[in-house]
Amino acid sequence: MSEKKSVTRLDSTYMDQYEAHVERQRRKKKRLFRRLALFGLLMLIITSSLAVYHVQQRMVYAEKEAEYEQLQEEMASLEEKEADLKEEKELLQQEEYVLEIARSNYFFSKEGEIIFKIPNEEPSY
Repeated sequence: MSEKKSVTRLDSTYMDQYEAHVERQRRKKKRLFRRLALFGLLMLIITSSLAVYHVQQRMVYAEKEAEYEQLQEEMASLEEKEADLKEEKELLQQEEYVLEIARSNYFFSKEGEIIFKIPNEEPSY
């Protein structure tokens, strides 16, 4: 025999207060969950924006570093060129060097000297 047990609800002020208390606790729990979800979402947004910013800054840094290296190489070549030009300037202040250039490039000759131009190419025979 199966007996059905039924519990009847008592209408009393204690039960009304208890149900109000349970309802308040349920609402509190629901609000807490919503606040935690909102806080989690906010933290996710902040973290992702910081990560994106970090990646962008690393890319900018890498570009600037590459540009710096390229400019360093360019500066080194320009310094080398400057050193060569200074050396040439000093040589051009020497009369013998200037005369040698004039003789080789512009066929300038000394008195009584005859210049014969010999081609740089080998003869084909």
